Amino acid sequence: MLPLLNDIYEATSLAGIDAETIISEYAPGQYELTLQHQNDLLKAADDIIRLKRIIRSQARNHGLTACFMAKPMENVSGSGMHFHISMYDKKGANLFAEKSKNTINPNLFYALGGLTKTMGESMLVFAPHANSWRRLVLGSYAPVTPNWGLDNRSVAFRIPSSNSKNRRIEHRVSGVDANPYLVALTVISAMRYGMKNKVKAPPQTKGNAYEQKFNSKIKMPHDWSSAILSAKKSKFLKETLGPDLHKAFIAIKDMEYQKVASTVSELDIDLYLNAI
Repeated sequence: MLPLLNDIYEATSLAGIDAETIISEYAPGQYELTLQHQNDLLKAADDIIRLKRIIRSQARNHGLTACFMAKPMENVSGSGMHFHISMYDKKGANLFAEKSKNTINPNLFYALGGLTKTMGESMLVFAPHANSWRRLVLGSYAPVTPNWGLDNRSVAFRIPSSNSKNRRIEHRVSGVDANPYLVALTVISAMRYGMKNKVKAPPQTKGNAYEQKFNSKIKMPHDWSSAILSAKKSKFLKETLGPDLHKAFIAIKDMEYQKVASTVSELDIDLYLNAI
């Protein structure tokens, strides 16, 4: 793999993409690539799209296939697109930095409130395809409930260990198959909504979130179909995307769902051909 990784590093450098590290991950053949944290959010989304193209191209040159499905293999963990974000004022000060030790800045708390409250109706952005939902199962290193915690990798919204200057939220919900432009827009809009309306976040989740019952009034879609319906009804998502994009996005997903739902798969044949 080293020759391929070296070629990816060289190509990203030539493209002006700040790729920090490529490391082996939990699943076989799975790798994590970290992009440098930057102030230009649009460039960050551009770089993700360009990076995927570079990786696919370099993989082909080495006789390999680079896959960006959220869940390409049934019995191993899927792949996410984790999004680290902080907010700054006009003077460049981090709005999430705590005022005193062992406290949480109200801005951070309200941003978490906005993220948790809107997570259910935004899931179609974070998990836009049929395959996306195969990643979102208990114990799969993918969050399934709108919760948050301090340096906790089993929650949806993690506050990583860092100094106050670098305080941020790690949004862990999206699959690697999600559109980075729509994810960034939705996440920022949710945080802004929470801060503007002072939405209180639920209590912090400590320990393994997969082993805990989450008491919340937030309705979470349980599959792709219900996510499409939730997004279609969402006032928040309509205002975030704008009415035209919202309408087009929902229409495309509706048609895609109908195509998938009406397709007779090999699994259908295996389960039912000789059993019914």
